[in-house]
Amino acid sequence: MSPSPESSGLRRAVGLVAALNLGYFGIEAAVALAIGSVSLIADSVDFLEDAALNLLILAGLGWSLAARARLGTVMAGILLLPGLATLWTAFHKIADFAAPAPVPLTLAGLGALAVNLTCALILARHRGGSGSLTKAAFLSARNDAYANLAIIAAGLLTAATLSPWPDIVVGLGIAALNADAAREVWEAARAEGRAARGEAPEA
Repeated sequence: MSPSPESSGLRRAVGLVAALNLGYFGIEAAVALAIGSVSLIADSVDFLEDAALNLLILAGLGWSLAARARLGTVMAGILLLPGLATLWTAFHKIADFAAPAPVPLTLAGLGALAVNLTCALILARHRGGSGSLTKAAFLSARNDAYANLAIIAAGLLTAATLSPWPDIVVGLGIAALNADAAREVWEAARAEGRAARGEAPEA
């Protein structure tokens, strides 16, 4: 049986989003390492995670409800990885306590915002399909756009104060956003698992 137009459209959307995330990961990681930014390091790892997430979604499309539930549970764990990387980076940054260059920080945040808004718009029409799979991708792109606004603000505050704290605080905030997204995806995966077993949904 040939895939439906809706399924084909979702595959194209997810593939495009994966490519955009992988491309900007390289750009943002290079800037992050050059200026020593906690928030950009966290966000660049997040772009890499998003690329992997969407590639996993491509692999999972067409699977059974139970298989999608298992994959959704794995994705919930993947969403936590950028947060763990951020905590490690922030620990070392506090010890060093040097502010990143504000102009590259702000410009990288603007570029990341443009990429993530594009990804969120691409995925928005598909977020109700394939349960936890597309929910994971849409939530990740949406949360990343919020994080990018905070990175831009951190760049402006760093320029005004020459303090590393705005960058550190935003990096830790990105970790919190990913933790909340992981919780939502895990809950969606649990609901799919119950549906696959024929159980009633939780109240």
